[in-house]
Amino acid sequence: MSKVWLVTGANSGLGRAITEDAIAAGDVVIAGARRPHTLHDLAAAYPDQVEPVALDVTDHQAIERVVADVVARHGRIDVLVNNAGRGHVGAVEETTDAELRSVFDVNVFGPAALTRAVLPHMRARRSGAIVQISSQGGQLAFSGFSAYCSTKFALEGLSEALAQEVEPLGIKVLIVEPGQFRTSLFGNGTVSDTQFPDYADTVGPKRAVVDAGDGAAPGDPAKAAAAIRTALDAPDTPLRLPLGPDAVDAILAHLEALRTNVTTWETTARATDFTPALD
Repeated sequence: MSKVWLVTGANSGLGRAITEDAIAAGDVVIAGARRPHTLHDLAAAYPDQVEPVALDVTDHQAIERVVADVVARHGRIDVLVNNAGRGHVGAVEETTDAELRSVFDVNVFGPAALTRAVLPHMRARRSGAIVQISSQGGQLAFSGFSAYCSTKFALEGLSEALAQEVEPLGIKVLIVEPGQFRTSLFGNGTVSDTQFPDYADTVGPKRAVVDAGDGAAPGDPAKAAAAIRTALDAPDTPLRLPLGPDAVDAILAHLEALRTNVTTWETTARATDFTPALD
């Protein structure tokens, strides 16, 4: 039986690759994008499998309308892929509240709203899968990417709790943590207007990376999409799926550094319990 997918940011990069992979498997994809006309080529080639819809994940009323319409016409949503997102570059001191909130609106509050919208239907059917496209930056942070990484940390915290809540209901949660892939993340990102010379050495190189774009990144979105399908089809779907050698290496190194940090300070940390007064 074919599945019904709802994919955000489906018109480019990893979102389009996931859409094309689902098409190849014979599934139906509701392909959400702020510019749905960019999906007309897929819709024309696969009219019975691809339905482009206008969807800005910061518009929560639109989210409710789209989900209700999909369920009314197809009866279900089997897989939600929260892929839409964008980056931001700037030191913490350079990033304004407005800039930070704007990234959170897309990368955290949008996925949260979509998740809430699909869950009643998945709960009723006791099945479904929610795929959260995070980043290696959801496990470790990089100078200059404080806003972006903080959104991915938040998304992963939300998703880890969600997984524990819905696992007894037959619903899977998969957090995907890509490294550098050939997507449009940098092209859609923003850079802080304020730039202090003192951060030229730590943040400056990151601005140069953004300016260069994602065209030369080593990761292949099509292979990432295939890996996601493999993980979803597995009986023991993992909670987290790092993608790309760079992500695997960086996350493993970070975990080892974290272990060293905790064990180095373990005695001090354990000595903070309240000591009852002696009679």
